[in-house]
Amino acid sequence: MPIIVKRLDARYDWIMAHWGQGSYQLVDAGDGCSPSPLVVGAVAWVSEGNCSFFTKVQSMAKSNASGVLVHALPGNPIQDMNCVGDECLSPLGIPAAMVHLEVSVAQALRFEELVNVSFQTTPSPNFFISIDQQGALAEMGWFLYPTFSFINWQAQWFDFDKDLQTKLQSPAKVFSVFDDVIMQGKEGAVATVELPLDVMDFDTLQLDASLSCPGRRDSSCAQWDHTVQLFVCCDHFSPYCNTELGRWVTAFRRGTGHWLTDVSPLIPLLDSNKCSFTMKTVPWAMPWLVSLNLRFSISNQTGNHMAKLRPFRVMSLYSGGTFDKNYNKRYQPIKFSIPISTKKVELYAVITGHGSDENGCGEFCVTSHHFLLNAVFNNTQIFDSAGSALGCATRVSEGAVPNEHGTWLYGRGGWCDGLQVNPWRIDITSQLDMSSFESNTVIYFGLYDGQDPDPAQEPGYIVMSSFLVFYK
Repeated sequence: MPIIVKRLDARYDWIMAHWGQGSYQLVDAGDGCSPSPLVVGAVAWVSEGNCSFFTKVQSMAKSNASGVLVHALPGNPIQDMNCVGDECLSPLGIPAAMVHLEVSVAQALRFEELVNVSFQTTPSPNFFISIDQQGALAEMGWFLYPTFSFINWQAQWFDFDKDLQTKLQSPAKVFSVFDDVIMQGKEGAVATVELPLDVMDFDTLQLDASLSCPGRRDSSCAQWDHTVQLFVCCDHFSPYCNTELGRWVTAFRRGTGHWLTDVSPLIPLLDSNKCSFTMKTVPWAMPWLVSLNLRFSISNQTGNHMAKLRPFRVMSLYSGGTFDKNYNKRYQPIKFSIPISTKKVELYAVITGHGSDENGCGEFCVTSHHFLLNAVFNNTQIFDSAGSALGCATRVSEGAVPNEHGTWLYGRGGWCDGLQVNPWRIDITSQLDMSSFESNTVIYFGLYDGQDPDPAQEPGYIVMSSFLVFYK
């Protein structure tokens, strides 16, 4: 008697094999935690528990099974079958899915009756709408698998957006750079803006940036996730012309990205009343509509004299490069003196990892980035959520656009799809000799698993802007 059950296939970005259209024999393989000679050419019927989903599928693949059906224990729900940690680096070549326990199937297999299984995929609508806090209809994006988590993430983003709108009501001197301007091609979006002569009187600069799509629907949005960078030039003869001022990553086919990024330490780059701004991504990307406002303000004073300090000079340090065995050989110590009247020095860096070697570096591997001051003080940023199953889903409340296409949920090396890249800032004043007559030294190095990177193939790369910022 035919029995039809619903299944939840293992995540396509972990197990990329697909079920064929033919019929397979189904064979009981216990819990599937160890290889079994009984499942050669068949689909293995294994129970939930006792080992990870990865171990079950790997054991059945070693047994030359055609696929794996994991059945939930009685009373348990179907789960999203996923890998954990280093498991995700091992490719598996057979399909797998999870189903509810079907008692009649289990009994037939127990009595060694012949059971055949075939797989059908019936397309279903994946278009969902919601109502935001303003009472407007809004798309909810793509639900990768059946769980209410995607609804929860969309609700979190609505909360983020409401808080953002409140922040944008705070007092500030606002200058529009782009207003729904098309960003595409080699040039990107370019604008020249006249700034006030009193820029240096402000101690706060925020980038109010948003990315939307050519059409009203998410379906008109660009595919893939690409890095977007904002460059500024206020003096074409300055070595700081076309320095990076901000960085974001596009959402994969969603057009609701809106972020507020504090780049206050870089105010000294705006040292002219007329500056050119360029915002761009890779030239082959589909078009985005970009909007950008510069928000200058003065922070609340607390009575602490340190709160009144303003940045007056920046010093460029290191950029990134190919994350291979020669990565750290490119960097040499930099000597620097402290400018007169300096009261505070800050390390400021924007670092992201991209590409994928055999270890998933630099997008999906844990890397650490070190700035060693005066051969003693090691200031370290570690991307410890890279490669984690929900690393970027946990950042929806910070503005990461939820329910994108692709693998948006996974943690990455310093970035997430549909999110700004937050600058990393460390007060290093106490680590320095603040005398203007003595020099200090700084050296940068980046590590994978505590060691110099040494990929065997297709090395990834690090994108980095780093500065020393001097305050008075």
